[in-house]
Amino acid sequence: MSESIISVEHVHKSVTDSTGTLDILRDIDFRLAPRETAAIVGASGSGKSTLLSIIAGLDTPTSGTVRLAGQDLFAIDEDERAALRARSVGFVFQSFQLMGNLSALENVMLPLELAGRKDARKAAGEMLARVGLGERLSHYPKVLSGGEQQRVALARAFVVQPAVLLADEPTGSLDFATGETVMQLMFDLNRELGTTLVLVTHDRAIATRCERRITIEAGRIAPEPVPA
Repeated sequence: MSESIISVEHVHKSVTDSTGTLDILRDIDFRLAPRETAAIVGASGSGKSTLLSIIAGLDTPTSGTVRLAGQDLFAIDEDERAALRARSVGFVFQSFQLMGNLSALENVMLPLELAGRKDARKAAGEMLARVGLGERLSHYPKVLSGGEQQRVALARAFVVQPAVLLADEPTGSLDFATGETVMQLMFDLNRELGTTLVLVTHDRAIATRCERRITIEAGRIAPEPVPA
């Protein structure tokens, strides 16, 4: 078996306020292999997005361990986690998260420039062409449709050829047809580049396209149904 690219080990997350302690995640434990695709599904408020944030090292668990590419995320400081994310992780969000003052090309160039890549402009242009936006390089987000903005976001995520792509409701702001197009593109790029894909989704049809489905119920991983 391949060594795990993502290892989530007995992760617990709780928050405390004036009303008491709320357990958001309880003893979450799973491994993902390189190139594997996994959907995290569950009802609203079940802890899906919190789990994705912990996998990314953007949020910290109350207890437990998360390893990304063999590195214990919470045994290193935030600067080191940020550097690891820059090297190894791509992100796609429901709300696109593009820089409004940058063109499509400049948005995709940004992670390459931060990494010191001398070929940032060429690589970004090629990736935008790959997602069908080769004629929209100089356009700013405000003049792009939702589907086009999400394709820019995909190009930005994949241009660094990340080991892991994390996607949080990537079609949540799109109509059905546009969402289908974006998801097909995401799976195509994932397959071409050999990325491990972890996506949070409410859409069961999208979830069934992944090799693994991790269902969160009341903060725990629900057992997989036994085939009939």
